[in-house]
Amino acid sequence: MTRAPETPVRSEARIGWGFLRSRRWLGYYALLLVFAIACAWLGNWQFERRAEARAEIARIDANYDAPAIPLAEALTDPASFDEDALKWQTVEVRGVYEGEPFLARNRPSAGGVGSNLVQALRLEDGRVFFIDRGWVQIAGTEEATEPLPAPPAGEVTVQARLRASESAIAGRSSSGRSVPSINLPELAEQVEGTVFTGAYGQLVSEDPAGQHGALAQRPERDEGPHLSYALQWYVFILIALVGVGYAARLEHRSLNPATEAELQAAEPRPSRRRRERSDTEEEDALLDGR
Repeated sequence: MTRAPETPVRSEARIGWGFLRSRRWLGYYALLLVFAIACAWLGNWQFERRAEARAEIARIDANYDAPAIPLAEALTDPASFDEDALKWQTVEVRGVYEGEPFLARNRPSAGGVGSNLVQALRLEDGRVFFIDRGWVQIAGTEEATEPLPAPPAGEVTVQARLRASESAIAGRSSSGRSVPSINLPELAEQVEGTVFTGAYGQLVSEDPAGQHGALAQRPERDEGPHLSYALQWYVFILIALVGVGYAARLEHRSLNPATEAELQAAEPRPSRRRRERSDTEEEDALLDGR
């Protein structure tokens, strides 16, 4: 019985991949590892940013249009503030505005760069709660060229949305009533009595009504492009892996052209044996005299 010819076995060892263990390729691996770690870190950072944006959207949905609650119920401790649970929550408080407003400068708005009016509201129990009474077009530390919007005189009922105290800005200092941020501990040093230093209120309405600056618009419910950016960094890792593999294949071919050609020549080719006739075809051939 005739043995069928054996199919040549393709041996990668014959082609020679030893160059992948060279010092040069070890350097490539190290660069690839550093690149992959950096991309993974940036991707995870974008996932964290997306989680923060989604948490902010959840706070807006839960609190922005919620009914007003008493300030004493929302802020049991004047020095603390649960931002995750209470940001954008509307509170109602009664008191009397006192003193001149502070100007929190460098605030962008549709009208340009200006300042926010931040005024102390003395409550019925003697404590002080700061109210952001809107944006005015006074930039930097320049003096106001015209009178600022005046708050209502006497006792007033205020509804305001809670915001956390802002951080101090390094390298920037107060200049008179102009302050770099709404940093409540810093503002508290300039008024007497116990001050709410965990949160302040963003004005919604006053009764009786007074003059105020441009009130803040409803925040957007937008999580941003963080998800696409995160996936993009992981795609970069995949591209780098494919690129390194492709470079290795090209170098392998350049180092072993003869061996590669031999292996391609040794590949089995399909046989072109004549197809045997069936019985029906044999009978038809005999009848036709073939």
